Amino acid sequence: MENHKDTLDRWLSLSDGYFSVQHKLEQALEEQYQLSLKEFYTLYFICNAEDKKLRLQQLQEMIGLSQSATSRLVVRMEAKSCGALERHTCEDDKRGIYTRITELGENKLQRALITFNELLQQEIEPEQFIQLQHIFKKRNHK
Repeated sequence: MENHKDTLDRWLSLSDGYFSVQHKLEQALEEQYQLSLKEFYTLYFICNAEDKKLRLQQLQEMIGLSQSATSRLVVRMEAKSCGALERHTCEDDKRGIYTRITELGENKLQRALITFNELLQQEIEPEQFIQLQHIFKKRNHK
């Protein structure tokens, strides 16, 4: 029974640490760049996609939101006040919609990435990064 308690305690510690860092990232991105963490991830995933564009369905799966929530997020980021994304209709399938990062969106992402990485380096020790990489490698090989 002790082994189960140790495992649960480690999990709770990891989970608590994750949510603490996530909250700090969210707060820093919102204060400095008016970006939520989901919006930051959206810019990051699109910027790293082929031709710097993704279908909304692909984006939805990557950021873990429903179809309607993803659509609302993209519409907000396309709005004149933000202008980080632009929408395009798929040439092969007129029902398909792509969203592409704009130059303004790329610039915002590059500045936000600096803050994101600095905060992660402050909050997570190098050994913890190595442990997390090991955990995720094991998970992805199953």
